[in-house]
Amino acid sequence: MTHENLKGRVAVVTGGGGVLCGDFAKALARQGVKVAVLDLNEAAAQKVADEITAQGGTAIAVACNVLETESMRKARETVNEKLGTCDILLNGAGGNNPKGTTTKETLEAVDLIEKNDDIKTFFDLDPQGISFVFNLNFLGTLIPTQVFAADMAKKKNTCIVMITSMNAYRPLTKIPAYSAAKAAVKNFTEFMAVHFAEVGIRVNAIAPGFFSTNQNKTLLWNEDGTPTARTGKILAATPMKRFGEPEELEGSLLFLCDEAYSSFITGTTIAVDGGFSAYSGV
Repeated sequence: MTHENLKGRVAVVTGGGGVLCGDFAKALARQGVKVAVLDLNEAAAQKVADEITAQGGTAIAVACNVLETESMRKARETVNEKLGTCDILLNGAGGNNPKGTTTKETLEAVDLIEKNDDIKTFFDLDPQGISFVFNLNFLGTLIPTQVFAADMAKKKNTCIVMITSMNAYRPLTKIPAYSAAKAAVKNFTEFMAVHFAEVGIRVNAIAPGFFSTNQNKTLLWNEDGTPTARTGKILAATPMKRFGEPEELEGSLLFLCDEAYSSFITGTTIAVDGGFSAYSGV
């Protein structure tokens, strides 16, 4: 399906060097969108931009840090100069950190009695690690929005798409910081939808279910390539019994970006999860 309304527009994709957001960038480019691929990892961003241009699309790679306002302002200057002002902002930067992760799913009495350096309990979580994860996911959407939405508010048919997670609905074990941060992103989506409604910026979110990416591969796969016990639990709780593929997120993105399909939709989160959020386990 083609989305003629999107042709010639400018999209800014943060975290664009990653698996999922890189695919988002390519999907937009295939619709004739000029894409700025933003990432802390310049080489990763450039790889995605090169793949887009090799297919006849228009893309630039911009190295920046979503946690630094001045870095984002410089990125905006580059985007405005090379592509024009932003029409579509995809806030995809985010991630987890081992410092915000427990070793076990639940606390056991033995963990309070016998100290094991290989076991990180809730009480061993590093506040700085928690802060980093929360900032990356929450401030990493707030700051880019502050920088790019100022231009978007002066235009018509602009939209912001946030990337949240299944963790926003129900926290997963082991990753309290990431779960709380993604819940904040979902809540922030709703706040911004109201805040920007009168200036015409629609704000929605996509909540991916389980996709195998570089960030979560150590949780999902053993070193020998076999699935971990956690993967078994995930697939058992996913009615479609498999992980999602990146391209299965594209339809939701294009639907939310194209006002021909979603002009009266703002403040919503679309779950793309193979039924995970609908399944009670029974």
